[in-house]
Amino acid sequence: MKVLLVDLESEWRGGQNQALLLLKGLREHGHSAELVAPAGAALQQRAIATGIPVHALDRLFLRARAAAQLRRLTKAQGYDIVHVNEPHALTAAWLAKAHRHAPLLVSRRVGYPISQNWFARMRYDAAARIIAISRWSAERVIRSGIPQSKLAIVYEGIEIPARPSREQRAKARSRWGVPADAPLLGCVGVLSPDKGQAWLIRALAQVRKKFPAAKLFLAGDGPCRARLQGLAREVGVADAVIFAGFVSDVESVYAALDVFLLPSFFEALSNALMSAMAYAIPSIAFNLGGPAEIIEDGRSGLLVEPADVEALGAAIVKILGNAAFANGLGENGRQRVEQNFSSAKMVGEMLRVYEECLT
Repeated sequence: MKVLLVDLESEWRGGQNQALLLLKGLREHGHSAELVAPAGAALQQRAIATGIPVHALDRLFLRARAAAQLRRLTKAQGYDIVHVNEPHALTAAWLAKAHRHAPLLVSRRVGYPISQNWFARMRYDAAARIIAISRWSAERVIRSGIPQSKLAIVYEGIEIPARPSREQRAKARSRWGVPADAPLLGCVGVLSPDKGQAWLIRALAQVRKKFPAAKLFLAGDGPCRARLQGLAREVGVADAVIFAGFVSDVESVYAALDVFLLPSFFEALSNALMSAMAYAIPSIAFNLGGPAEIIEDGRSGLLVEPADVEALGAAIVKILGNAAFANGLGENGRQRVEQNFSSAKMVGEMLRVYEECLT
């Protein structure tokens, strides 16, 4: 099978990580897999480093250049599948009429409905399959009027990491100035309103009444940073919140944590949550969206109602105050991810969808 994957994003986020895992997995299964991406983009550079053929694009008039490149490639190269990984790539593929040469598949990673304007509908109507990353995301696609026959659900996956050693944990904590015995809560994600970090800061103030040494580690940057820093001062925990900014070696964050927190209001799934669980970190998320499909409440993590500071604080205290319970959540969480959300499973499911489109 010959697959062309298209991603026009420049930054490295969850979708780009999934693209790289898919490309690597396809090649490991003996298939041909190539990438179209902007020159200098994080995905382009990492794909080249792993030996994946890349068709690099100049960033000036990116979508137009991508459409022209896709028109040439799909006419000449005989791809079996063209898979677009984000909306800009879909626009370029539609303009190139790529769907006339091979089945066009679209990854759908967001929770909002597909726009009803004619341009959006024509692009999605050209797709042979729309691949949602969770049931929650799929439901919103169906509400947009897309026929269910066009829809497939393939959960994203992660590579299962080795467990951090004591030395790695100590080194990670030392890097961020966290004492060995301080309970460390953490979150990985963009600092934006929908990601909900404000609720973690409020909950930390409550948690520190029982665990005065507890700290909160926020890995990521974004438009809400200054406001979150102000909130930390307002509730009296400014000295206990670590604003680390973007951390490229995010595994060092997971190595340091005691509890992982995902207070997102609008998450179609969550690579960060799956990664934390794979590291056997007891994890807590708001009970909505894709995270509620990952965590089995009370077994592989805890779910709390959105924006409920009291419930969030109580869940954190429950984990910090009971080592056996925390260990059980962590181990069950790791097992849950290994069985249901591994990159190997994701690649296998994606191949099944490809094969359905070719029969």
